[in-house]
Amino acid sequence: MPRRNPRTVRDRMRTPRGIPGFLKTASVCALIAGLLSPLSQAAASETETAQATAAANDYCGNQCSDILPPGQNGNATLAQILLNQAFGTQPEHAEDQLGPYADLAKGHTGLTNDKINNFFNDASFGVPEDQVASTVKPAGRGDVTIVRDKKTGVPHITGTTRYGTEFGAGYAAAQDRLWLMDVFRHVGRGQLTSFAGGAPSNQGLEQQFWRHAPYSEADLQAQIDNAVATNGERGKLALADAEAYLDGINAYIDASDSGRYFPGEYVLTGHKDSVTNAGTIEHFKITDMVALASVIGALFGSGGGGEVNNALSLLAAQEKYGVAEGTKVWESFRMRNDPEAVLTQHDGSFPYATKPADPQGRALPDAGSVAQEPLVYDRTGSAAGSSATSASEEAARTALSSAKRGMSNALVVGGEHTASGHPVAVFGPQTGYFAPQLLLLQELQGPGISARGASFAGLSMYVELGRGQDYSWSATTSGQDIIDTYAVELCKDDYHYLYRGTCTPMEKIERKNAWKPTVADGTAAGSYTMRVWRTKYGPVEYRATVGGKKVAYTTLRSSFMHEADSIIGFQMLNDPGYVKGPESFQKAVQHINYTFNWFYVDSEHTAYYNSGDNPVRANGVDPEFPVWARPAYEWRGWDPAANTADYTPPSAHPNSIDQDYYISWNNKQAKDYTTAPWGNGSVHRGDLLEDRVKKLVQQGGVTRASLVKAMADAGVADLRAEDVLPKLLKVVTSAPVTDPAAAAAVGKLQAWVAAGGKRTETSAGSKKYADADAIRILDAWWPLLVKAEFEPGLGSELFGAMTANLPVDESPSAAHGPTGSHAGSSFQYGWWSYVDKDIRAVLGEQVRGPLAREYCGDGDLAACRDTLVSTLKEAAGKTAAQVYPGDDVCAAGDQWCADSINHRTLGGIKHGKISWQNRPTYQQVVEFTSHR
Repeated sequence: MPRRNPRTVRDRMRTPRGIPGFLKTASVCALIAGLLSPLSQAAASETETAQATAAANDYCGNQCSDILPPGQNGNATLAQILLNQAFGTQPEHAEDQLGPYADLAKGHTGLTNDKINNFFNDASFGVPEDQVASTVKPAGRGDVTIVRDKKTGVPHITGTTRYGTEFGAGYAAAQDRLWLMDVFRHVGRGQLTSFAGGAPSNQGLEQQFWRHAPYSEADLQAQIDNAVATNGERGKLALADAEAYLDGINAYIDASDSGRYFPGEYVLTGHKDSVTNAGTIEHFKITDMVALASVIGALFGSGGGGEVNNALSLLAAQEKYGVAEGTKVWESFRMRNDPEAVLTQHDGSFPYATKPADPQGRALPDAGSVAQEPLVYDRTGSAAGSSATSASEEAARTALSSAKRGMSNALVVGGEHTASGHPVAVFGPQTGYFAPQLLLLQELQGPGISARGASFAGLSMYVELGRGQDYSWSATTSGQDIIDTYAVELCKDDYHYLYRGTCTPMEKIERKNAWKPTVADGTAAGSYTMRVWRTKYGPVEYRATVGGKKVAYTTLRSSFMHEADSIIGFQMLNDPGYVKGPESFQKAVQHINYTFNWFYVDSEHTAYYNSGDNPVRANGVDPEFPVWARPAYEWRGWDPAANTADYTPPSAHPNSIDQDYYISWNNKQAKDYTTAPWGNGSVHRGDLLEDRVKKLVQQGGVTRASLVKAMADAGVADLRAEDVLPKLLKVVTSAPVTDPAAAAAVGKLQAWVAAGGKRTETSAGSKKYADADAIRILDAWWPLLVKAEFEPGLGSELFGAMTANLPVDESPSAAHGPTGSHAGSSFQYGWWSYVDKDIRAVLGEQVRGPLAREYCGDGDLAACRDTLVSTLKEAAGKTAAQVYPGDDVCAAGDQWCADSINHRTLGGIKHGKISWQNRPTYQQVVEFTSHR
């Protein structure tokens, strides 16, 4: 095997991508000739290759792999953007991981260990000498080397000093994602439209995130100061690392600016002039990292909230059935602790956010009094008018929707059940599909740092998900409730509230944004002001009355004003001197205040820990509903000045070492650990993993290949078809189906179920589904049957309130679902548990944790059957064009395309669609062979 040589790579013409479809072919052709030559980057001088020390510390034995589509290079020069827009050409390493990633959908069935890297990258430390593409000493520094490999262009960064290592990390991050990093620091600050243009999608992004993290510059700096001050030497080290990282980013900005190989989006958005090079790319500062972290935390690491919607649906249930019965109905749909829910941790009880026997302090709104707090004011120009207002509001609702609910999965099997005797893991985060990707790959080797893996762009001073010398770790979003809603009683006017008996003014935080048209975004000039009113109990989200008293509903998140705190946990994960086994791993992730499930594997052990600052609530407080903002109902030990409180101890969090196996797909963590999402019951996409992994464990001899196959097989399964459709067909066929159209539909559905209920192509690249008719029928039938099954019993108002808490469907093509269309992640949120429990009850089968009453046919099997048959017949009659109406990506009736994954452009480079898979965006396959 060739000797591995740490990192080496030429500075390429890299530059992030602009905005989708923003250039006409004619203008592209006119500009290309004059741009290709001036933008050529001078080759970085070759330097002496760094000594290959990483390989000696690699205990994976060539059995660590990873993948992150579309490609490592998320930067593109203006010339490269124009060529991509005109002819579809791709910059080097912009999409070379997309093909292997896509191929697994059909290629997994015959997978063996020796073929894994046909679909993944070799994630061993270092670069074989014959695979070195280039070597760079960034900014001429002698204490760091960046080596890039030929296959993927991933940076392998080796430093002889810690400062140099972090400088290199920042420099490499800017090489690969400068434009994206700039976009998201402006998103986090609520200033995207002023930076990138006033398109509704840009308005939506800044509105979505700034509403929940409305920080001033002083707030951002205070969070850094607090993280440093409260973490001793590690806090000081983190600050030094961050400053070195920023120095590396800014060194690349200066080099790319003077060399004129900066991202082309800066020209297209009017920040730079392509002829004179006039204009400025602003340096990054440390508060930008907090702004970036606030976006990532909001996307993936902050569970809970929704108490006002919960209250509205409870009131609707009580209005329909009376208080006692209505509450019972509501609780049965809420499924706080469903006994049939699949669990990540098999043993033990971890009570958290449980229902109190005698609720205290509830502040439920008066009927019809709730109004959402406005965010946008003073609209001018293109931002004004009802159509502009509705467009930006819709964009805010769907902003980054393929990522915003938090996803990801993990499959981990202990060594006693594997062929080698060593644990095996296949795991990673589902962070959506974007161009460029939100994550980037890197290897870091330096004093106190030794890791390879993925990090969010702009926060890559440490590897956040990946592998160390003899261990690997990953995370899934857990979403336990760390957000509570308080009803603050108003006094004097609408902008003063009672705080512990004193009439106190709310704090007004504003962002004023203005834009003008550019080449990238032709949206006409306009402006608006975003305004948030903050209280000690968090930002105001709604206004209402409670018992006739005017209140503001606020949301208090335990990680609010603490976006930087998790940096210590990630620092520890990268430190081989700290993480030496499962116990130290668990201690490291205890320092992460966001809500994640963390998984660990080395050559001997596996481990699990659920992180997050879980506040200790006052006795009697029900976290499902708003409570009065009074001392009796505040978090225990709450200090409003610092937003700190008493938190549940580590032992109260679900945690385990060496369980026989673990699965997680955002399912319930453990017994009595209340799930924040609704409908987490008898059918969950976690069951797709549980069933497959449990079977593998029972058979024994699990390999990396067999675990990848289990993941990939679950990733093309239709959850409804696998776990609910057989029961629906059992009702339908409980009597002869005499209607020809219905009978034909039943036959197609039965054949699909018998074939496994998969959504896969007839052959790789065919862009046609096997069992296409059955898939079309179920896609059309599901929303019809759910409405017909439940609305008659619930009534229209309550049915609507319940669907506001949990969408009916989230099939791959369900643009109405919470993740939108073309997003990959599917079947996380939907009414599958409700349908499953109700149908089983009507069939007379045992149901643990049943719904409060039977809904299908009002509990009568024959009437239920009539409902299902009539809706099935209606669904079967719908054409493909009706079921898949088309959008800006797909023509009406194109079923494969409607399901397909499309990388949403956040820059100037576009990528082709790939066939649907429900799997992590970044994914590792690991099996360590030895340990230090």
